[in-house]
Amino acid sequence: MPRADITDLLRLDDLLSDEEKAARDTVARFVDAEVLPIIGQHFREGSFPAHLVPRIAELGVLGANLQGYGCAGMNTVSYGLVLQELERGDSGLRSFASVQGSLCMFPIHAYGSEEQKQRFLPGMARGERIACFGLTEADFGSNPAGMRTRARRDGDTWVLNGSKTWITNATLADVAVVWAKTDEGGPESVRGFLVEKGMPGFTTREIPGKFSLRASTTGELFFEDVRVPEANVLPGVKGLRGPLSCLNNARMTIAFAVTGAAIACFEGAREYALNRGQFDKPIAAYQLTQEKLADMLQEIVKAQLLSLRLARLKDEGKLTPVMVSLAKRNNVKAALEIARSARSIYGANGVTDAYPPIRHMLNLESVFTYEGTHEVHTLVLGKAITGHDAFG
Repeated sequence: MPRADITDLLRLDDLLSDEEKAARDTVARFVDAEVLPIIGQHFREGSFPAHLVPRIAELGVLGANLQGYGCAGMNTVSYGLVLQELERGDSGLRSFASVQGSLCMFPIHAYGSEEQKQRFLPGMARGERIACFGLTEADFGSNPAGMRTRARRDGDTWVLNGSKTWITNATLADVAVVWAKTDEGGPESVRGFLVEKGMPGFTTREIPGKFSLRASTTGELFFEDVRVPEANVLPGVKGLRGPLSCLNNARMTIAFAVTGAAIACFEGAREYALNRGQFDKPIAAYQLTQEKLADMLQEIVKAQLLSLRLARLKDEGKLTPVMVSLAKRNNVKAALEIARSARSIYGANGVTDAYPPIRHMLNLESVFTYEGTHEVHTLVLGKAITGHDAFG
């Protein structure tokens, strides 16, 4: 069977439009030519390949599924496919694009004033303005309702105090979409603030020592009496519905994207197994290796089917958060297990960054946790199944 047919065993390409395939293939060529040759070195050095941002923007990836304001207006399937190709390169690049588009451009597009949309979105789509999403705090990850960051009204400005952590793009960002509790009280007290670089009292700091997402920038945000004008407050949403809708938007495409890492690991392990000899034949000829490869392919195909159906439901307006939890939970777990199994096929070589599985495996450990931990999505499904809320 030709290599190109292996990871499309059920001919899912037949279910894609020409536009969807063209979007995917364009980004795939970019990843092959410009990402894969350099991403290992960036991972080793712990540096983000910022020089690729203009090219990613040129390809229409940033805010790809949004309409107008310089955005590409892709459907959800196309957006998922282009993120899958970025993830095949490295989760750090895909995380950059997901945060920029799904977590930061989306709330401005959905809840911002027309002035905010005109001011921020075109530059963000061109990659000229980089953004980050400030929700997670040191003591409040899975429970954002407990956030301590506060904003109090003072005339025609808001005074912001608090901090956020584990924020992708933190030290690169020109604008942070920050969620804080206000002095208005009640369940609708959470508001979104567009905090711009250079505002007095707003500082950032890189988080050191990561063994995951090393080709991504992750940091902390600090707010000490930061004065945010009313013009920088998102007017279209109040309460946790705002940030949670952003997370749901991102989780869906992340579930789609992680299959790219799984495919990279599977294809690399297959090629290695066919070329690595042991006891006078390639290790691909041994039953245990074939079992590993069969298990990997099986999970990839299942994840592809789940992602494609999920994206179609999103475009039909039928998507629910429970569906998203199922896909995120299944696909990330499957991709992580595939990366680990692929690593074992490489033997000792698999723990070096000369080969892809250990890099993808370490990255996926973060994806397993962010955008709703595996455990939280388990409880979301548990509640849907039983009607009982096990969070408390």
